[in-house]
Amino acid sequence: MRRVVSVYLPHWSTDRLRRATAKSPPEGRSITAPDGPLVTAIPDHGRRIVAAVDAAARALGVTPGMTVTKARMLAPDLAVIDAQPDADMDGLRRLALWAGQRYSPIVAPDAPDGLWLEITGCASLFGSETALLKDLHRRIAAFGVTAHIAAADTAGCAHAVARHVRDGRPVVIEPGQHRRAMELLPIPALRLEAEIVEGLRKLGFERVEQLLGAARAPLAKRFGRSLHRRLDQAIGQVAEPIEPIFPEQMPRARHGFMEPIATPEAFAQVIGDLVADIVEQLARAGRGGRRLDCYFHRVDGQAQVIRIGTATPSRDAEHLAKLLCAKIETVEPGLGIEAMTLLVSLMEAAAPRQGESLEHLGRRGPDLAALVDTLANRFGPGNLHRMAPCPSGMPERSATGAPALGEARGAGWDDDLPRPARLLARPEPIEVIALLPDDAPRMFIWRGRRYRVTQGDGPERLHGEWWRDGGIEGRQPLSVRDYYQVETLSGGRYWLFRAGDGESAATGPMRWFIHGAFA
Repeated sequence: MRRVVSVYLPHWSTDRLRRATAKSPPEGRSITAPDGPLVTAIPDHGRRIVAAVDAAARALGVTPGMTVTKARMLAPDLAVIDAQPDADMDGLRRLALWAGQRYSPIVAPDAPDGLWLEITGCASLFGSETALLKDLHRRIAAFGVTAHIAAADTAGCAHAVARHVRDGRPVVIEPGQHRRAMELLPIPALRLEAEIVEGLRKLGFERVEQLLGAARAPLAKRFGRSLHRRLDQAIGQVAEPIEPIFPEQMPRARHGFMEPIATPEAFAQVIGDLVADIVEQLARAGRGGRRLDCYFHRVDGQAQVIRIGTATPSRDAEHLAKLLCAKIETVEPGLGIEAMTLLVSLMEAAAPRQGESLEHLGRRGPDLAALVDTLANRFGPGNLHRMAPCPSGMPERSATGAPALGEARGAGWDDDLPRPARLLARPEPIEVIALLPDDAPRMFIWRGRRYRVTQGDGPERLHGEWWRDGGIEGRQPLSVRDYYQVETLSGGRYWLFRAGDGESAATGPMRWFIHGAFA
């Protein structure tokens, strides 16, 4: 199911000006955004017309299209700055490229005040679609830009909801509900020309549901094809493709076809050719790819994309092609693919390998980086990590997740103090028979099963961390744990501890727990 996000930036021009001048302007710069009501203006036959307004000016009744003279009557302290349409468009493009790096490879500006994002298959990277939209909304707001965001099955529905449903939070139209959502919206939500909207209003049409139930032929004869084209785009009867924007400086390769292709074998062949072109560009630049996006341009105008990432900068053609081909099954070619584009959306410096040349880029044998890339692209990079030491006196705090191929930092674990291969998520209480204060347990019951201990080693005493547990400076007694390694009659080896030193109740409740098991 296709999912499209529309981001509406109602005060983009003024928000951009305020953001651009938020810091101290450089010497000689004349334009500064004031704190009060702000508008931008354009010349029009000897007059100045309001082009864009901020929230404060709109609250005073100032609207785009109004003369500056009339606007000043409504807001005497109004600040007026010449409009900068080229700078606005350039800023919108940069915002789209930023969103494409973080949220979806299919992103495009929706001039003059919005963005398109196709997030089909991207929501899982954030946990849910709602989480993705909240993150997007929060980050745009952190830029000082007002945004209204909506997601739906169609671009037209998302665009309409973002501009006509305002509750301060991203709005999600559930899959399959786009038609019902459109029925409740006013006619201007269809992105029609002003004269068409006014003509429909005179005929008594106020909401989209009235258009859906009306005969099409008379309306088409009077208002032309654009009316029902916009209506059909919104309810999903006509496709509305999003042409993604690409960073100009990124390595890119594109192959067009005389006849559409639709088979996995054909895709794999083209991917191999595209990767060869990209690898040559990377080699010339002395860089390696960290993230690659392969776009499949369908004959109906829509684009699908597969994205892969690598743990280290790579320009191994065979390895990159293998990662891309593993995701071919997610592509829905429809009536066929008429072109394919491969883009390196993230790259880093990479030293040349021995024997590497532009004519023949040497092949590598299997290595850890290739394995990590394969697993990460199959199961998701968030599900692949390694354990790294973390400075802490408590076992459950002495390890943390780290990137699978990240550099080891900090001190390692002490080999003289062996630890279990596996710790429980939380220490679990057990019933124990043991002689106080320092004897190892003779028997314990865990999860309803009795374990007889044949031998034990300990105790290893660990003290709590006063800066976390409130001991010493927090005026609280410092907690104590006495750990034992025990071996049971069945051959299992476990790590048990007693909370307390076995003598003073101030050091702990004297209860026993199991914390892990040795391999």
